[in-house]
Amino acid sequence: MNVRPLHFCDVTVQGERWPVYGWAIDRPDGTILVDTGMIDSTPELDADWGPVLLPWPDTGNVVAVINTHLHFDHCGGNRRFAGTPTYVQRAELEAAVAPDYLEEWVRFEGESYVEVEGDAELFDGVSVLFTPGHSAGHQSVLVETGDGLVVLGGDVTYSMRELIDGATPSILRIHELRPERVYLAHHAEPWRPNYH
Repeated sequence: MNVRPLHFCDVTVQGERWPVYGWAIDRPDGTILVDTGMIDSTPELDADWGPVLLPWPDTGNVVAVINTHLHFDHCGGNRRFAGTPTYVQRAELEAAVAPDYLEEWVRFEGESYVEVEGDAELFDGVSVLFTPGHSAGHQSVLVETGDGLVVLGGDVTYSMRELIDGATPSILRIHELRPERVYLAHHAEPWRPNYH
């Protein structure tokens, strides 16, 4: 299995422009898409976050979606995949209400969420790890690749320093797996731990 970072858009956080990444997990039977970025905006988002939408990346034939969480910059493209099984933690779906969430981007005609409770294997070599903190139902995605375990950490933290330091219980759960690399949604390059 191959993991490809996908740069969906940028947002402005405290005057800094942050990239927003998701990932494509390429498998023989199609692509599992982890997070869906943004496909449009709203006047409120424009005012608060100054999003810059990028051309939609090549996602391949998407057969399933996994949302790390349902904040606008991670689930805004879910509407492109109406009818596609979309895996999200039950706690996150329950928490996804206004004003903290953009409800019309979470709940839309044709949405087909598959609710997950805690850690779960979703597909052969692809599982989720319950990593709450940033949001009530945040999950990280674990992918067994030929190079070892890859963790798609979403917003388990914004900070590469916090990730490396193991600053929270959820981050420590990732450390315990001794992954080959860990991606965060707002960083281009992954953390590559050195356990030797």
